[in-house]
Amino acid sequence: QVHLVESGGGLVQAGASLRLSCANSGRTFSRVAMAWFRQAPGKEREFVASKRWHVGTTYYAESVKGRFTISVDRNWSKLYLQMDNLKPEDTAVYFCADQTTGASAYNKWGQGTQVTVSS
Repeated sequence: QVHLVESGGGLVQAGASLRLSCANSGRTFSRVAMAWFRQAPGKEREFVASKRWHVGTTYYAESVKGRFTISVDRNWSKLYLQMDNLKPEDTAVYFCADQTTGASAYNKWGQGTQVTVSS
């Protein structure tokens, strides 16, 4: 069973950096992709970034392109999101997600970590 736990959130000022981590304790031998999503107060959950398993291709939302970087460790046991030049509109709960082989969408989710950016 895949168990995802996010960490690294916090309160920072605009322009600062944070690095989120997602520990994957599940014994998944293959997957489609892993990703970060976020949900701001009163808004729908939105895609932030993803990395595909097989070819390693990364995708980013336009709002974070050039500022955020998604990466994984060698065994895909940890997923990271390096967030630079943070803006107040980046304030949200950030979720780690896993799309396991055979799933048509992200089917495993963490509990989230809060990121708050003050102006």
